[in-house]
Amino acid sequence: MTATSQQPSRRDILKWFGGIPFLPFGAMATAAALTGCNDDNDSNTAPPVKPANFKNAIFTAMAAPTTLEERAKTAVTSKLKIEWDDNSSTEYQLGYKNFFKTGDLVPKWGGGEIVAGGYFNAQGQPIIDTSVDSKPRQFFSDCPDGSSLIYLDNAKVDGVQNPVFHVVQFEYASQNQAGNSEYGNLPSPIAILTLDQNQQTGHLELKKYFNVDTSAVHGLWITCGASLSPWDTHLSSEEYEPDAFDQGIGGPNVDGIGRSFFGDASKANPYNYGHLPEVIVNPDGSGKIVKHYCMGRISHELVHVMPDNRTVIMGDDYTNGGFFMFVADKEKDLSSGTLYVAQYTSLLNESSTATIQWIELGHATSQEIDDLVNQQNIQPNDIMESLTVNPNDASYTEITLAKKKLWVKVKPGMEKAAAFLETHRYAALKGGSMAFTKMEGTTINIKDKKAYSALANIQDSMVQNGNGWVASHNVSFTKKITAGGILEHDLAGGKSTSVGSPIKSEWVPYQSRILLLGEDIPADSLGNTANPNKIASPDNLKFSETFRTLFIGEDSGNHPNNFLWAYHVDRKEDPVRLLSTPFGAESTGLHAVDSIRGWTYIMSNFQHAGDAKDPTGGGLKQATLDNYNGGYSASVGYITADPIAPSIVKK
Repeated sequence: MTATSQQPSRRDILKWFGGIPFLPFGAMATAAALTGCNDDNDSNTAPPVKPANFKNAIFTAMAAPTTLEERAKTAVTSKLKIEWDDNSSTEYQLGYKNFFKTGDLVPKWGGGEIVAGGYFNAQGQPIIDTSVDSKPRQFFSDCPDGSSLIYLDNAKVDGVQNPVFHVVQFEYASQNQAGNSEYGNLPSPIAILTLDQNQQTGHLELKKYFNVDTSAVHGLWITCGASLSPWDTHLSSEEYEPDAFDQGIGGPNVDGIGRSFFGDASKANPYNYGHLPEVIVNPDGSGKIVKHYCMGRISHELVHVMPDNRTVIMGDDYTNGGFFMFVADKEKDLSSGTLYVAQYTSLLNESSTATIQWIELGHATSQEIDDLVNQQNIQPNDIMESLTVNPNDASYTEITLAKKKLWVKVKPGMEKAAAFLETHRYAALKGGSMAFTKMEGTTINIKDKKAYSALANIQDSMVQNGNGWVASHNVSFTKKITAGGILEHDLAGGKSTSVGSPIKSEWVPYQSRILLLGEDIPADSLGNTANPNKIASPDNLKFSETFRTLFIGEDSGNHPNNFLWAYHVDRKEDPVRLLSTPFGAESTGLHAVDSIRGWTYIMSNFQHAGDAKDPTGGGLKQATLDNYNGGYSASVGYITADPIAPSIVKK
C-alpha cells in the first residue's frame, strides 16, 4: 500500500519514536495530561484532526497474462486507488487469497475436519466416488459458484473474535476419477464458512465450515449464481431445470440425483428442481435452507431483490429464455407473491431502447405449489399437453423453447400449476418475449434506478432469422455476437400489466438497452476468439454503490483465461481487467462488498480449471491441471491487498 497523504505515515511515526527515550505509555499519557492542565495558551493546543472521508475509487488494469506460469493459475496484478476528501489518496496493490481448494480438509463446524466442497446424501453421509476400485474417495466439486459475504450484528461463534460468514455453493462435479461426466448426477452442496476478520489488516481467515443439510428441500440442483438479500440471507439458484415432459428442452434428467441423494432414481421428482433456495445463517455459523416454489421453475441463474424488499428480477440461463420478475406479498418474505414475464413491445437490438410490458403469469404461495408436487403428486399431463408434432388443431398454441417448436394447451383449471411448474412453456404461451440466449447475472444500481442483466451470448433466438428466433418476441439483433453483452434496464413505479392491472412496486423495469458488447475476433495466438481487452460472455454481475462500479465475471471459451472486470458507470470508460482465472476456468462467486467494519472485499471463485482446448499444444493445460489436483479442485477466495486490505474508511 502506498499513501500519498501529507500526514505522517506509520513508518514516519515509528522513526520519530525511535529517536526519543521510550517511556511507559501510562507515564507519557500522564505527562501529556499535566502539560495540558498547566498550559494557559490555548493557541498551542493542536486542533482535532478531521477524519478523511471516501471520495472516489479508481482501478488500474492488469495486462492479460501471456506466460504459461501466469495463465495456469489465478493472477491479480491490478491496483486500486482510493481518493479521500482531504486531497490525499491510498493505493493498493491487489492480490488474491484463497480460503481453500475444494478437496482440502478444513475445520468442521462442531469439531473435526470436513472435505471442502464435499458431497453428502439425504442421510448426511459422504457420497463416495467408487469409479476407480483402488481409490474410493468422497466426491467433491471442482465448481464452486455463487457466494454471499454476510455480517450479522449478533454473531457469536466460539473461538472466533470477529466472525463474518461466507455462504458458498458448489454447482456440480465435472467428472469422477475414471473421467466420466457427473454433470447433474450429484446434489449440489452448499456451505457456510465462518471467517475471522483481522481488525488490523482486514484480512479474513477460515475458522469453521458448516455443510448445510438440504434433505428438507429434496437436495439442490445445479446451483449457479447467487446474491445477498437485503435482509442478509443467501439467495441461491437451480439452473437448467429438468424437463418433466422429457422433450429435450431442459437440463439432465433426475435419475442421477435420485440415485446419489436418495439411493433410488425413482425418488427424485423433476418438479422439485428449478426453484429458488434461500439459506438463513444463524449467529453461531450454522444455518438452514428453504426452497421457494412460487418464483417460477426456470433456469435460475440468480435473482436480485430491489430495495423495497419485495421486487425480484431474475436471470434465466436458457436459450429462448425470458426476463422474469416476482413481487412478494410481504417485505423480506419470498414465500408468496406474483410472477411476471416481460414482453417487449418495441424492438430490442444493438442500438435501440426497447419498451417492456409485463404479463402476469399468476399468484401463489410456495406451500401450495410444494403441495401440488409432494402431496398431490401432480404429473406433467395433469397440467397441460405438450406436443412435438403439429396437431393442426387451433386449440393448441405453437411456442419455441430451446430452439424447438412445441404445441401446448393448458388443462382446464390448471393455469396456476402451469405458471409455477411449467413456467417456460406457460410464459411462452402467454406471449412473453422468450428470446434471450443465456441471460445470466442480474444486479441493481440503486442511485440511478437501473438494473443490469448479463447476456453470455447474443445468438440463435436473439438474432434475426437465427435458430429459435421468433419475430413477435421483438428481440432482433442483426448479427451473432458470441462474446455477448450487458443489458441495462430503467426502473420506475406506477406501471401496469398487459391487461391494465397495477403492479405494486416502484422498481419495475420498463425499458432496456445494450450497455456493453463483446467483440468476436479470429482466433489469436493465445486462443482468444473475442477481443481480450473487452468483456466476453459476461456471467456474474455485482454493483458497488460506493465505488459506482459494475463488476463483471466471465463464463467464456472465447477467452481461454476468463477475466473479472470493473466498469465505472459514471466515467463510462472501457472496463478494467482486475483478475485472470486459470486457463479453461470460469470466473464465479462474485460478490462485491462495500464495507464490513470499514473493510472492502471482492469475493471471487473459479471453476473447472483446465477445461478448454490448449492453444499451446498441451503444456498450458497440463500446468493448470497440475496446479489444481489434476483439475478436480478449484479455489474459493477473494481479492485483497497486502499488508492491509482495501478500506473505504481511512486507516
